[in-house]
Amino acid sequence: MAPQAVDRPETAGTARRTKLTPEREQEFFDAVLEQIRRRGYDAVTMEGIAASTRCSKSTLYRQWKTKPRFVAAALRSHRPVRFAGIDTGSLADDLRQAARVAGEWSAEDTLLQGLGHAVTRDQELKGALREAFVDPEIAALREILRRGVERGEVPAGHPALEFVPSQLFGVLRMRPVVEGEYADADYLVRFVEAVVLPALGLP
Repeated sequence: MAPQAVDRPETAGTARRTKLTPEREQEFFDAVLEQIRRRGYDAVTMEGIAASTRCSKSTLYRQWKTKPRFVAAALRSHRPVRFAGIDTGSLADDLRQAARVAGEWSAEDTLLQGLGHAVTRDQELKGALREAFVDPEIAALREILRRGVERGEVPAGHPALEFVPSQLFGVLRMRPVVEGEYADADYLVRFVEAVVLPALGLP
């Protein structure tokens, strides 16, 4: 009798994804997020998640290929795109609302804090998180700007348009470094009103 094939992590690139129920998939996600909160990213292993959820390690590798991709998928399942759905009918008010939303999550996201310096060290994790979080938020923010252009509030070729996402995300990230405080909703709204709106020629 031929020996039975065994799934191994190093062959995951060619393995087929296993069909999981949404409930089972969420169980995996909940387990990895809880371990990140309690122990930090570096202490989390695929083996540990497999043991805590009573599944085979090969199942996790087959489904998500690598730990960074697994973690990014889990985080994405937990956190919807925050800027999606913002549409007040006014670009200035949309940007104020985006600032409030960004400020509300800046200090509360213990999951991202649990990733710590791993984000700067692990390029695959950094790329996976950018794909899971940053890119969708930037796309939603650019959609807000596009609607403002369509309504005629800002000229399509206005040079400040391309810098708005970097301005908002930049101050969100850098205020803790520069001033030792999170960029909360009040701070970000004031930033938008003092810097972003004037740059766009908006009241």
